[in-house]
Amino acid sequence: MGRFAGPSEFNVLGEPLQPCSSDPLTGFFRTGYCAAGPDGAAVHLVCIEATDEFLEFSASVGNDLSTPHPEYSFLGLVSGNRWCLVAGRWAQAHAAGKAPKVFLRSTNQAVLSLIPIGVLKAYALDLN
Repeated sequence: MGRFAGPSEFNVLGEPLQPCSSDPLTGFFRTGYCAAGPDGAAVHLVCIEATDEFLEFSASVGNDLSTPHPEYSFLGLVSGNRWCLVAGRWAQAHAAGKAPKVFLRSTNQAVLSLIPIGVLKAYALDLN
């Protein structure tokens, strides 16, 4: 998985970070993990399940995730895709009532400085 794979990082539950998606290959480092990296600089940290509503909202605020960009090997997201989203974008979507559901085990603990765990748990798809 490479140098920035993410399994040495932790999720919001304090457990080893789990992969978010390999199809499409996600994360800032395109390892499948929502990894912050060794310097903690990457911010694509919230593992989401995309919805049409969220994708429309994201495009409306200048982050079109649906349009393919083959020059970057990006086919565009569709509803149901898992994706490492920028934490600030998720918080923005939450404030607008458009936040997508999240996978806590694949969401990096670094988001907790921006998004409270209680808020994330309300959107969790992977709590039993």
